[in-house]
Amino acid sequence: MDLSPGQKKAVFALVVVVLAALGYWLILPKVSHSNAHAQPTPTPSPTESVPSPAVSAGDTGTPAVTTPAPVGSVNIYSWLPFTQEGLTAAASVTQQFLVDYDTYSYTESAQDYVGKMGDLITGQLATTLKALYASPGVAKVRNDQKQTSTGTAQINSLRSFGPSSLTFVVTSNQHLVTAKGTSNGTAQYAITVTGSGTSWQVDNIQLSSTGQF
Repeated sequence: MDLSPGQKKAVFALVVVVLAALGYWLILPKVSHSNAHAQPTPTPSPTESVPSPAVSAGDTGTPAVTTPAPVGSVNIYSWLPFTQEGLTAAASVTQQFLVDYDTYSYTESAQDYVGKMGDLITGQLATTLKALYASPGVAKVRNDQKQTSTGTAQINSLRSFGPSSLTFVVTSNQHLVTAKGTSNGTAQYAITVTGSGTSWQVDNIQLSSTGQF
């Protein structure tokens, strides 16, 4: 059945109203549902700061360590009858004496041999050494072999001491040249010096093991 122009307009208007109503129905539940479930996001509260333990000025938080007071150094020379300078001087005299004692030549006289020791030795020891050097048996061997000796010395220890004397143990190294060749030898002596302060002289020499010259 053909519709008149007026009827067509009425049908068109009805369709528009139906579509609008359908659209509203389809959209409204979703909007309402979305609004019903949407919850405002709570604003996070500021984090509360934890107070730090009170630290006084200069406190690092590390337990204090108490350092014991340093103990004063001990001067052992205050217990001895000689000073450090005195001991050094006595040792120097001892060592130089033994070098001279083992240094000689068959061309030297007893006077020359002992004379080079000078003030390193006491008058009594000088007399003893001259006699030993010039003794017939010793002088004959020295001259026959044309001996020339060079000595060195090294102090090993301080054996004993008293108010005016010190006894050192000293090792001698001797290089001996003769008409028959050369040789090297060592010997250990106990050498006693007497004196005080920084003034010392050798008063006695003996083999450290046997007590003999």
